[in-house]
Amino acid sequence: MSTDIDLQQLPRLSELFKLFNAGKHLNRLSDPSLWVELEQSLPAYTELFKALGYELCVDGRGFAWFHNEEVSPSVSGQSRQLALLFMVIFDTQADAGYSLQRFSEWRVDRKLIEVVFEQHQELLIAEGLEVDELLALLAKAETFGFARQHVDYWELLPAVCRYLDHFEALADHLREQGAEQDSGEDEDDMSDTGGVS
Repeated sequence: MSTDIDLQQLPRLSELFKLFNAGKHLNRLSDPSLWVELEQSLPAYTELFKALGYELCVDGRGFAWFHNEEVSPSVSGQSRQLALLFMVIFDTQADAGYSLQRFSEWRVDRKLIEVVFEQHQELLIAEGLEVDELLALLAKAETFGFARQHVDYWELLPAVCRYLDHFEALADHLREQGAEQDSGEDEDDMSDTGGVS
């Protein structure tokens, strides 16, 4: 059911539209005042953007973006590289015993990226990514609202949850496949022995 939207009540409409339309994420941590503006008038923003043909997605963990099924090849390539960057960072930190859910507390600096590169060298070199390219990708991650640069390190922002959710879903799927294969092998073993151990 459509209602009249008073644009005077949406003073930061232009700013929000520009940010989302550029493929960026709004993060509660990096822009709290803009986040408050979005939250306070969320139904109006959602309805207005929908009327313009855009799907506004807001995640309760503190980030928002325009969902877009049609992605340009350049954005798709960048997203693929960012996915690889975050995947190898998460893998390295998991191996070091860090909780993936607390990624916003990590200091992603050159030293960590060098460890990431060392542990995933073969994969990263195959993708044409060395330490300096990975650091440049972190700058790109900032452009899209996935990271924030401090003096000598990067902070990963809540929008990275979009990648983490995919990684965890993939890991769950692979575990399920492995369990099914193990279960199938056990059944085969039992049939070979006539079910007698």
